[in-house]
Amino acid sequence: QAQLVESGGGLVQPGGSLRLSCAASGRAATNIAMGWFRRAPGKEREFVSAISWSGAGIHYANSVKGRFTISGDNAKKTTNLQMNGLGPDTSAVYYCAAIAYLATGMDLGGALDYDYWGQGTPVPVSS
Repeated sequence: QAQLVESGGGLVQPGGSLRLSCAASGRAATNIAMGWFRRAPGKEREFVSAISWSGAGIHYANSVKGRFTISGDNAKKTTNLQMNGLGPDTSAVYYCAAIAYLATGMDLGGALDYDYWGQGTPVPVSS
């Protein structure tokens, strides 16, 4: 069984920090890249950050640049997202995802290019 499992979510106060982790297990392959997306209540799912092991580097959404830092280990099939300066705009359910197969025109910010998804971990921001 292929799966990605997120951990580290939870209630945080405005201005606080949180570190999300994701681990792949079973048949879930993460050879090409791992990334994070989020969905806020009433909004569409959006790209947050991704790390590539195929030469495409690290990418961030403009809204999180300077506040979030992604890291990962391809051999261990894990990725982490360090989130600082959290606020109402970051309150959402965060999803880990992985790309297993390299495709022409691959877009690390495009959800459709990801082959595996986690169940999501909520990160509500409230005082």
